[in-house]
Amino acid sequence: MAQYPFRLGRLTANSYNRLCAPLHGALETLPQLTSRSNRPLQMEFEDQLHALIYFHLQEHTSGRHLLQSLKEDAFAREYIAPKKGIGKSSFFEAMNERGLEHFLLVFEALQQQACKVLPNKHPELGELVAVDGSLIDAVLSMDWADYRKGSKKAKAHVGFDLNRSIPRKLFLTNGKGGERPFVEQILQPGETAVSDRGYQSHHDFDQLQATGKHFVSRIKENTVKTCLESYPVTEGSIVFYDAKVHLGREGVTQTQTPLRLVGYTVGGKTYWVATSRFDLTAEQIALIYKLRWDIETFFAWWKRHLKVYHLISRSRHGLMIQMLAGLITYLLLAIYCQEQFGEPVSIRRVRQLRYQILNEFRGVHIDAHTVADTSKQDIMHASP
Repeated sequence: MAQYPFRLGRLTANSYNRLCAPLHGALETLPQLTSRSNRPLQMEFEDQLHALIYFHLQEHTSGRHLLQSLKEDAFAREYIAPKKGIGKSSFFEAMNERGLEHFLLVFEALQQQACKVLPNKHPELGELVAVDGSLIDAVLSMDWADYRKGSKKAKAHVGFDLNRSIPRKLFLTNGKGGERPFVEQILQPGETAVSDRGYQSHHDFDQLQATGKHFVSRIKENTVKTCLESYPVTEGSIVFYDAKVHLGREGVTQTQTPLRLVGYTVGGKTYWVATSRFDLTAEQIALIYKLRWDIETFFAWWKRHLKVYHLISRSRHGLMIQMLAGLITYLLLAIYCQEQFGEPVSIRRVRQLRYQILNEFRGVHIDAHTVADTSKQDIMHASP
């Protein structure tokens, strides 16, 4: 029987350091975080950042869970926690009162790095940004998180880069917060917002076109349409309608600037999609709207595997920090998976990384040559 392919070695944090390597450039340019009193800071910004990355990476479920890990988990105590440790009051003070501007700067810097590392999967379609909101369950003591009587919720408004499958913008409001106003703030000139029917607004469609921003937005089937010019439809295509139109009732809600309307059927379901993109085929417009589902997949994966909606803080400030830390963790994972494996983020690779971090700290290392030698034997093993 072949020897088991592990060997003892020196205690390290190589895998965790490799994951966090993209942070170095961003951290070097940050202004120093200062105490607001005569007491020195018990937790520097870098300590807070790494603690929250570890929170998401290891699927902790609460702030107390994280603090227990920082105290009792050998790896977290050695490489994550402040050298002198951190108490509950100091940790939650940091969450609720400082560090937000620093987290925003790190997120923006990391997002720019990710754009350089990750491949553009749809260059022929232009820069595509899905826009959507996600409700976050809150507790009744969170007075700012208005939703409805007897229920509190916050709402994360996210701009998601569909070309590279990464988040790029985040806004946080109470659960009643409208979603449409954030499209203009998320989008840059020349980019295309991709949105569902909840974002249908004829005034906003006009405004986006006036500022050089594009949109691909599903609209309600019963929307009034005034055809200005019809375009030919390819025989056998899923597309059955392609035209330049005005939307809405004349003199009431009608668009001032003509736009394009594409109708198509998939799986027996009919879609009507309004767009300002006249440079693409109707089939490409249908593909762009299909890509919108990627933001739904991201929300589901982010919530399930990084536990971003397990509240650490009840304040708006603290929740925004937690959301940003979750996005930063996802961007680090996206860069890591691309650089190490040439793959998008997957739970398989995240679990593999968790095991590597644990094994390295235990002083156990996988011997790649031994694994290769046992590949022909009846031994189950993982390989990249």
